[in-house]
Amino acid sequence: MSAAKIGLVGARGHTGRELIRLISARDDMELTFASSRELGGKRITDVAPEADPTLQFVTLGPDEIAKSGVDAVILALPNGASSSFVAAIEARAPDMLIVDLSADYRFDTEWAYGLPEIQGRDHIAASRRIANPGCYATAGQLAIAPMLEHLAGAAHVFGVSGYSGAGTTPSRKNDTEALRDNLMPYALTGHIHEREMSRHLGCDIRFSPHVAAFFRGISATVHMPLKSPTTLEEIRALYQACYEGEALIRIRENIPELREGAFQPGAVIGGFSLSADGHHLVVVSVLDNLLKGAAVQAVQNVSIALGLPE
Repeated sequence: MSAAKIGLVGARGHTGRELIRLISARDDMELTFASSRELGGKRITDVAPEADPTLQFVTLGPDEIAKSGVDAVILALPNGASSSFVAAIEARAPDMLIVDLSADYRFDTEWAYGLPEIQGRDHIAASRRIANPGCYATAGQLAIAPMLEHLAGAAHVFGVSGYSGAGTTPSRKNDTEALRDNLMPYALTGHIHEREMSRHLGCDIRFSPHVAAFFRGISATVHMPLKSPTTLEEIRALYQACYEGEALIRIRENIPELREGAFQPGAVIGGFSLSADGHHLVVVSVLDNLLKGAAVQAVQNVSIALGLPE
């Protein structure tokens, strides 16, 4: 069986580089092109040594992408930049798989929401349009999902991300001098990941995002009010049952630290702590914002939709 042909749009960013590395490592996928306005003409191996040394970055417009004949296109573009590519593919190659990493289609009911460990895989496998979840939203939802039926009110996610999550366009949130010896809160109400978690979990979420001086990784400390008192043994059993057989989810007893998620393909969930009255649970979820929070999840979704092993 020939390898699936994969195209990447938005290859310059941190996530784009991780996608090149991940796809290049697979025998059942072939990176056909990596499109970038800034890097067009440069060798891909300058950015990702694992890539095919014969490949160069190209600069392709929406119509050229739609005519490329690839099996799947991964759009690793900023929010608001995907629509012209989606429209061209819809018009010229409607059967081409699209996995979009921006927030543009995460609330669109015609797109599958690609968090397989929670949403399941059937709807992903049946779709040609998949919205990749946000990085914070992935960490928060993985921590909350096993307890959904037991919540007595809003869950609060206190998140801290490395500055790679702010992208490559210069801002205070990726300015290492501004972040030095600092913790930077931002978007304290109405963050899009707050709305995303609330929408896809079907419950009320409160989210407090922060960025710190480390490059990659996310730590989410999640507070959950419970309807009735329970025990830590019962809670651990719920998490084990929810993620049984999931290769990318690890449940542990101790509080996971940021470095346990960084550079890892999956998430680590643990640190289960109950209040004295048994009505308040705290759980910690850590992952790599560039991997399970973006690139690994995108490759999972491509794999599921194309019938390849995750």
